[in-house]
Amino acid sequence: MVKSYLKYEHSKTFGLITSSSSNVLWAAHEDAQNATVRHAGAGKAIVGAGEEVLCWDFKKGELVSRWKDKDCVAEVTAVARSHADPEIFAVGHGDGTIRIWDSRIASIIVNFNGHRSAVTVLAFNDEGSHLASGSKDTDIIIWDLIAEVGLYKLRGHENQITGLHFLHPKSKSARGRDQDENGNEGSEAFENGGNARSSFLLTTSKDAKIKLWDLESRHCVETHLAQSNGECWALDVSPDGSGCVTAGNDGELKVWSINMPGLARNALQVNGEAEQMYIKERGSMYRQNKDRTTGVQFHPQGRYIAAHGSEKAVEVWRIRSEVEVQKTLARKRKRRREKLLTAQRGSVNDDMVNGDDVAEDLATADVTDVIVPYVIVRTGGKVRSAVWGRGKAGKALHLLSANTNNELELYSVPTKNADKKKESSEPPEYNRAFAVDMPGHRADVRAVALSSDDRMLASSSNGALKIWNVRTQSCIRTLECGYALCSSFLPGDKIVVVGNRNGELEVFDIASSTLIETVKAHEGPIWTLNVHPDGKSMATGSADKSAKFFNFEVAQESVPGVEQTVPRFKLVHTRTLKVSDDILSLRFSPDSHLVALSLLDNTVKVFFVDSLKLFLNLYGHKLPVLNMDISYDSKLIVTCSADKNVRIWGLDFGDCHKAFFAHQDSIMQVAFVPHNQDGNGHHFFSSSKDRMVKYWDGDKFEQIQRLEGHHGEIWAMAVSRTGEFLVTASHDKSIRIWQQTDEQIFLEEEREKEMEELYENTLTTSLDQNDDAGEDKTEVVAAGKQTTDTLTAGERLVEALEISLPDLEAMREWKQAKAQRANVAAPDRHPIFLYTNTSAEAHVLSVVQKIKAAALQDALLVLPFHQITALFTFLQIWAEKQWNIPLTCRILFFMLKLHHKQIVASKTMRPMLDGIRRYLRQALQSQKDEMGYNLAALNFVGSQVRDRGSKDYVDEATWDEEEVGKGNKKRGFVDVA
Repeated sequence: MVKSYLKYEHSKTFGLITSSSSNVLWAAHEDAQNATVRHAGAGKAIVGAGEEVLCWDFKKGELVSRWKDKDCVAEVTAVARSHADPEIFAVGHGDGTIRIWDSRIASIIVNFNGHRSAVTVLAFNDEGSHLASGSKDTDIIIWDLIAEVGLYKLRGHENQITGLHFLHPKSKSARGRDQDENGNEGSEAFENGGNARSSFLLTTSKDAKIKLWDLESRHCVETHLAQSNGECWALDVSPDGSGCVTAGNDGELKVWSINMPGLARNALQVNGEAEQMYIKERGSMYRQNKDRTTGVQFHPQGRYIAAHGSEKAVEVWRIRSEVEVQKTLARKRKRRREKLLTAQRGSVNDDMVNGDDVAEDLATADVTDVIVPYVIVRTGGKVRSAVWGRGKAGKALHLLSANTNNELELYSVPTKNADKKKESSEPPEYNRAFAVDMPGHRADVRAVALSSDDRMLASSSNGALKIWNVRTQSCIRTLECGYALCSSFLPGDKIVVVGNRNGELEVFDIASSTLIETVKAHEGPIWTLNVHPDGKSMATGSADKSAKFFNFEVAQESVPGVEQTVPRFKLVHTRTLKVSDDILSLRFSPDSHLVALSLLDNTVKVFFVDSLKLFLNLYGHKLPVLNMDISYDSKLIVTCSADKNVRIWGLDFGDCHKAFFAHQDSIMQVAFVPHNQDGNGHHFFSSSKDRMVKYWDGDKFEQIQRLEGHHGEIWAMAVSRTGEFLVTASHDKSIRIWQQTDEQIFLEEEREKEMEELYENTLTTSLDQNDDAGEDKTEVVAAGKQTTDTLTAGERLVEALEISLPDLEAMREWKQAKAQRANVAAPDRHPIFLYTNTSAEAHVLSVVQKIKAAALQDALLVLPFHQITALFTFLQIWAEKQWNIPLTCRILFFMLKLHHKQIVASKTMRPMLDGIRRYLRQALQSQKDEMGYNLAALNFVGSQVRDRGSKDYVDEATWDEEEVGKGNKKRGFVDVA
């Protein structure tokens, strides 16, 4: 009988606040957007955390929502928010996929797959109808969110894309259209020969180039060298669109002016050359820290700029007002005159003195006179991403920082006080208003330990010991400790012992959250500790080449000034075992007879516990044994090493049962299932730096299952006492729980799945290579990517056409024969039509409708040309019956564009195309008449409401502009240009 195993699946992820792979976004609370509700919160932070997107409430420090696609395991690398609908977010992943989320319902709206490597930056246009994505594969793809398709791919950069920003120059025709109230909105724009609101795209890349793309004509308008010394790492455009800032190496920031009126005039030109350069360099600024600048962002009000590198600081610049710049220029002119008079000592004439007194134009002023350093905000960790939070006008600035040490911080920075007559030389004092740091460690978790009842988890890192509730994944206690390397619960689950790098044992009481005792146990780092099976003692192994044994005792200590004594837990050192090399791992056998030590000399030594005499020497590993474990019956010992191998030994004679290559990198830990209730006592888990956990059968020496999910090296692992779940901790700062399910798996099926995955990976890799080889290096190409999903969708469509076309012809002949003779027998049909009781054309339409809109074009590319005639036959029937006209038109236009020459040359397809055109015109005319009727009805209802009611409805967007224009004068500031 074939043996089956129970499957383990990823259940929960916790301990991760923000990933160092993704940027951060700030969002206001939903009720804060309503003016009638007063909300004193600090807003929300939307961050990528592994393969999930987390939304944190700053004031409460709580997790508000979690967005996760169960089909996606790739890490989140970029997050962007729509300007038109603030609840719509675009999330880019490390495998090149993009998902559009609606935060109101926490569900995916659209899936896109077009990039060959990780998405690095995303940007929405102002209307929220299009999305631009940049990737490490040097391509930029423009996506249509309404049609749910990729429009085209822009190729011009030679390295990773680091910045994207849409530019929307508003032409005179557009401004005239906004003021037009007669209903003919688009007429003036078309008379001028261009779109009323054209789009341009500004991009930067690590190839140190900044490019301006015209999205209407789909070509690059301008290219400049963005940085003078290496890569360009960041880009941001001012809120008014008049200028931008690019950031590169050595703390350099370059300021550029953007000629938006010139771009608007260019959009209206049908023929003719560009009148001038639209992007012009204005100067350079330098940060105090001379490292690489990885992020730059304008404040929404346009007065401040924030920039940061990979250090623990965010530098803030202030853009001076026009009056301040004029004063600065006047002071410079005055100093020049004084120097000139001093140098000439009065011999110069009056014309030379007063000739410099002409007011300088602000456009020619130096950048350093306009943009000045304001304050440096020191953060608690190295900054991965920083973003401005929106607050009330005139109040303090809010700066949100996502740090690489798994921490979110919100800083409050006071604004420049305009009432001060004298400028103070001291920078303003900022303060950390809120932070989200409790639900995670600042450093990598180096050890995890479960309590005896599997309800509590202890995770220890450099500087912190945290106790978690396993069921709710909430942090119960946070205690300060040293650089922890190993930890364990003591019997009773009230005390945790931590071994650190200084050779100290720290004993913590969980209930009172206090450090009971610190024992200087060793001279070197304590790499391992293990509690004796009887629960009365423990042993530690260290780099000082010794293992020490401690007894647990409760001593009565007298309290100073009081006659009473209090019980106090103590570790009492009893024995010491000296060995020849550093001890990396130590384990007691469950029967308490043996203790095993793994040494730095690649060997494992097994001693008797009572006499500490050597019993066995286990040789075989080529590199140090990093960890080991002994089975429940004390018959097997499994060892793992930095040589990527796992070895299973018998503890009776020390013979090696099996050695096998287990992982692609060093294996950090192995652990047996602690019991044999389900016959799985010889099953064990191994975790490695290759980000993988594997489940093995120690009797058959075969791999049962592979658990993937971590995005960094796995440092620690713990198996529950019941064997129902295991916990792993990784370099990606996350702690994951893998739960045992009732689903059975078989080794043969698992091997087949692995072979299929390998085949699919090689297939998609070869398809990408073919695409690269087949595409010429043109600026614009189709935004398509063949995946296994598109290939299978295309194959299903081919299969549907092959079985539906003969059925269509047979049913047509049967209907003609039945019109002449009533008793004609029905033809033999395919079982799928008999089962679903549908026609051939309905079956093909259902197959096409099941293909995702974003994958439809790639699926149609799979069709061979001899199937095009069959497809057009069904297109004609759908157009005649007016079934799903938008989908019919989309397929028709794409196939005509793809096979235009062959279709035009075919005599058999010309009458078919005429029929499709006739039916489509009829369908479109009926839809046009229906929409016209509905619009007229809505206008009539609207006029009736206005006549009878005392209130009028207004457009919110135009209402805000009208309120500002009623006389509320705002202080003017100099823009970047």
